[in-house]
Amino acid sequence: MEVRWLQALSNRPEIVEVAPFSTETNAALDAIVSNFSEEDANRIKEIERTTNHDVKAVEYFLKEKIAGIAELQNAGEFIHFACTSEDINNLSHALMLKNGREVLVSSMKQILNAISALATTHAEQPMLSRTHGQTASPTTLGKEMANVAYRLARQIKQFENVELLGKINGAVGNYNAHLSAYPNVDWPAH
Repeated sequence: MEVRWLQALSNRPEIVEVAPFSTETNAALDAIVSNFSEEDANRIKEIERTTNHDVKAVEYFLKEKIAGIAELQNAGEFIHFACTSEDINNLSHALMLKNGREVLVSSMKQILNAISALATTHAEQPMLSRTHGQTASPTTLGKEMANVAYRLARQIKQFENVELLGKINGAVGNYNAHLSAYPNVDWPAH
């Protein structure tokens, strides 16, 4: 989150302390994210043993990673600019949920296809049905599988449409730190 935040700040002309990054610098920042490794995670945990703060440890780790990039020498202090830990954590959690949902929806659709195939294959296979634990009118296995498929398809659609939200507007949501430093930036539009 903090890498993306720093990149977003560099795109704001009002924030003169963080000049627009070159393509090469943006690529170097992107590489920190895309090449994140177990070794990097261990380094963060090592820093955290000193800071006793997970988000602060990430900030220090990122400062280490950008230390050799000339264009970012003056930008390091903006990695966590105007952010609270919750700003970083809630957005990170939203991204994890989004990525997890993609995995789950893919699996759910495979299951839906298998159940739909059962509904077709067994469309005329009679079976005993039940209501309130008691035997009831006959039905078909295909019809019951079609019901399950319909319900699962509905749940998949609802799951896909859940809006994952986050905040990056300071401690109480008023952009107080943001506006104190840069009152002329339209932070909500940012």
